[in-house]
Amino acid sequence: MVGVRFRPQGCDPATGLDCVGLVWAAYAAAGCVLVRPRAYPMRGWGGERVRAALAAAGFATARDAPRPGDVALIVYPAGQFHLALIGHGSIVHAHAGLRRVVETPVEPGWLWAERWRLI
Repeated sequence: MVGVRFRPQGCDPATGLDCVGLVWAAYAAAGCVLVRPRAYPMRGWGGERVRAALAAAGFATARDAPRPGDVALIVYPAGQFHLALIGHGSIVHAHAGLRRVVETPVEPGWLWAERWRLI
């Protein structure tokens, strides 16, 4: 899905994805259809609501080494939450500034707040 355009609330690769839509669309493409949260705000979606949506979809907090396919929950300084998929030495995420889904290397020392794994 790298290269798919960014679209707020987007959940279909044909029309665009946001970070939530990317995670759910990627799992659907792999054969895992998950319950997707709806009507979530771009900003102000509190951490507990994000965690509840991940748990409702069947994810649990991962405490061992990162694995490709894990979901990274990233918290920006302003308290905004962002989801990304962990790859082999990279992350894939819907980049609002670049207006597309991108894959970027994981930089040394780069940390995400939490990781979630489908159980």
